[in-house]
Amino acid sequence: MFKFSTVALAGACTLLMSAPLAQAQSIVRIDPVIKKMTEEVSAQELERLVRSLVSFETRHSLSSTKDKKKGIGAARNWAEAEMQKAAALSNGRMTVTQDKFLVKADGRRVKEDIEMANVMATLKGTDPNDDRVFIVSGHIDSRNTDVMDAVGKAPGANDDGSGTAAVIELARVMAKQSFPATIIFVCVQGEEQGLIGARHLAERAKKENWNLVAMLNNDMIGNSLSDETGLADNTRVRIFSEGVPALETPEMIAMRKSTGGENDSRSRQLARYMKEMASRYVPQLDVVLNYRTDRFLRGGDHTPFSQLGFTAIRVCEMNENYQYQHQNVRTEKGIAYGDFPEHVDYEYVRKNTAMNLATLSNLALAPYSPENVGVVTSNLTNKTELKWEAPVKGKRPAGYYILMRETSSPMWEKKIYIDGGNTTTTILPYSKDNYFFAVQSVDAEGHESLPIMPKPIR
Repeated sequence: MFKFSTVALAGACTLLMSAPLAQAQSIVRIDPVIKKMTEEVSAQELERLVRSLVSFETRHSLSSTKDKKKGIGAARNWAEAEMQKAAALSNGRMTVTQDKFLVKADGRRVKEDIEMANVMATLKGTDPNDDRVFIVSGHIDSRNTDVMDAVGKAPGANDDGSGTAAVIELARVMAKQSFPATIIFVCVQGEEQGLIGARHLAERAKKENWNLVAMLNNDMIGNSLSDETGLADNTRVRIFSEGVPALETPEMIAMRKSTGGENDSRSRQLARYMKEMASRYVPQLDVVLNYRTDRFLRGGDHTPFSQLGFTAIRVCEMNENYQYQHQNVRTEKGIAYGDFPEHVDYEYVRKNTAMNLATLSNLALAPYSPENVGVVTSNLTNKTELKWEAPVKGKRPAGYYILMRETSSPMWEKKIYIDGGNTTTTILPYSKDNYFFAVQSVDAEGHESLPIMPKPIR
């Protein structure tokens, strides 16, 4: 297996490649502004937000929308007010709204017609020629054992107060910065009743033809102590991503089968990207890539986006505690059941929030991904010839990274820098038949796009 050495260089790390490669060295930079933003994420502020969410007693989607102190309506209004505080820091670039919509009774988890709302803060991109959109979400609703109990206490500190707090904290920190692309911070309603708010938002994005590049769903990112196993770990976090896309065209199926691309969906590329951003920007946090869409018999708000063909992943704690999750508040045999703020590890939430921030910031600052990426297969040869086109929209890339890994490797093993004046390269002595390749755009500051896998071209 090929390895590279890492050398620290004043805020940057240099990845040195094997000597036979024509492009022998690439610089992977750490953006000091992004690093500073990750350090602004506050565990104390996250705890304040979680405890505020718990104070509404229940945030069940079918609970009161009229009570000013209890229920989902009060919680939504509070979240909107918190996001307005963030918007005040944005010089008018961030707008906040409750995207309200009517949900019809379904005879299952919605007993009667009801109005729901997603609380959204939109940080508009500064480049009028950049139509890319990035979404980060957590679900604001909570539940206890009976999913239809709309009046019993359901604190929802971790599920999903942790994800909702992360979204609001991200809005607060990122509102002060400018990005060419648009970022939407959303507290989604109706997750526990069947991913209702997420489906509404995904369908809206599809209907309005958003150029939605990536959707990051944060659901339960604050528990670091597992029941049953007794594991206590706030240094690892899972990212779930689909391998075979939920929405595949016949052309995509044929391509996947011919290239062996079942481990290289766009969502899986996003998961790998997040793992790399965590390693660069968040000390003592390791991303564990979970090669499933979600846990057994479970689902999350990324699912409706995946089903409509968008790139979407789920961030989730490494070790779940089922004494706290979906439990009526009670004490049995000395065990206090219920999702309380005392059970949340706020330093862990901070690190997971910082990972989201590093990912969103780098993606929103990066150039568009390269277009029409291909690998030449017309000749019988052991060399690898890659071709691509510069993105038409947005700023022109300063260069490109060629990513490379063995076919059995889960992560990219090499980065090769190609100057932006070039849109083709030949790599020796690494055969296209023995490695996977991809191409990323990169700007002068080192912000990288999502990688694009090449299609065979003749």
